[in-house]
Amino acid sequence: MHEPNRRQFLGNSALLTSALVAGSPAYAQRGANDRVNLAVVGIHGRGTAHIQEFAKLPNVRIVALCDVDTRLFPENVAHVEKLTGHKPDTVEDIRKLLERKDLDAISIATPDYWHALMTIWACQAGKDVYVEKPISFTVVEGRRMIEAARKYNRIVQAGLNSRSEPEIRAAVQFLQSGVLGNLYRGRMELVKPRAPIGKMQESSVPNGVNWDLYLGPTPMKAFHVNQFHYGWHFFWDTSTTDVGNTGVHHFDINRWARNINEHPVRVHCGGGLYVHKSDQQTPNFQAGIFEYADGRVTDFESINLFSPRSRGANIFYGDAGWASGGDGWRVMKGKFTFRDGPDVGADGVDERTTRASFPRTGYEEIPIPKLDEPEVTHFANFVDCVRSRKREDLRCEVEEGHLSTVHAHLANISYRLGRSLQFDPKTERFVNDAEANKMLTRQYRKPYELPDKV
Repeated sequence: MHEPNRRQFLGNSALLTSALVAGSPAYAQRGANDRVNLAVVGIHGRGTAHIQEFAKLPNVRIVALCDVDTRLFPENVAHVEKLTGHKPDTVEDIRKLLERKDLDAISIATPDYWHALMTIWACQAGKDVYVEKPISFTVVEGRRMIEAARKYNRIVQAGLNSRSEPEIRAAVQFLQSGVLGNLYRGRMELVKPRAPIGKMQESSVPNGVNWDLYLGPTPMKAFHVNQFHYGWHFFWDTSTTDVGNTGVHHFDINRWARNINEHPVRVHCGGGLYVHKSDQQTPNFQAGIFEYADGRVTDFESINLFSPRSRGANIFYGDAGWASGGDGWRVMKGKFTFRDGPDVGADGVDERTTRASFPRTGYEEIPIPKLDEPEVTHFANFVDCVRSRKREDLRCEVEEGHLSTVHAHLANISYRLGRSLQFDPKTERFVNDAEANKMLTRQYRKPYELPDKV
């Protein structure tokens, strides 16, 4: 973005100056006991978990809370003070928050459509970032976030916190060891029933809510309760669907366990909005498949309606068996056995093909070795890396988060266009498809615009 526009969204010359010098770390490598000053941005829902987790960590101070709904401040300020003994400041506008010289990092738990802009602004202002999943709202946003993290030498952790769960870490490492051979297929089964959101009329903006700032880069619209706290998940202007909201965790596990470190080359996604009659626009059922350049596949199903319980949120199919993870992880090694007898019977008929088609199948459950490592939460891992300045030690650095989040974006684009799509992992563009390529980004409402260059 050209400098005048950049000035516009950064807010003032003081913050701009901070952004321009942020290419060098704001501090040298820290010691393990150095205090980290942090602000939580977005304190409704998931943000309360951020407060809880950061409050547990030694020598981490939550110096500020930031939200466009100022009605949330009294309860959350009191909660931080109770947990830490320190009363945080309150800030409505993140651009003001980023002017603080004493702030080392921010933790973003806002709606998805704000994640990229806040991350980029924070990097430009010399702050490290913990950003919730999905890290971005579009493919282009994710790439800009990586560019900002690199240019300004920032620590940026994607909130795909399954990577810090001990049971999942152990299972993934076991699968990566090759215990089941080539994991040619991965499957995500996400069963998450949701009640209908109903129909609501537009109403006046509640006192204490900055509706313009809440909408940010999305189109201006009248206030609806159904499009406010959590309701934004169900409207195309603000939602990445449940495939992006929850499914991205499982795309991440699936990709991680199989050492897939590139985008798919083909995607097809279908589904629809069934049963419920409400204001909701996004689908409550999606299913599809990704294909990779090496021939492996990932197929998925996400359903918010009545459904049998899933066999496991993640299922892996390998040369030598299968594994699943949901309510406990299992690794099952398979074996085929055949009945004894000659290849050719007394009637002169060769029975080999018949026997191969109807073998006895047996499985042996292989115990998953526990990892010999200390248990470290995703939030603690972030703070450790803020101190060490070693982004390679992050459990889910922003580029890893981008690779997983893009799966959700590709699925949603295919769903909305109603057809299969070919994707070029190197250019991050669809192959000979102008209509699909338009959906790699979005229109931004001024002044909340994504910079062309960070």
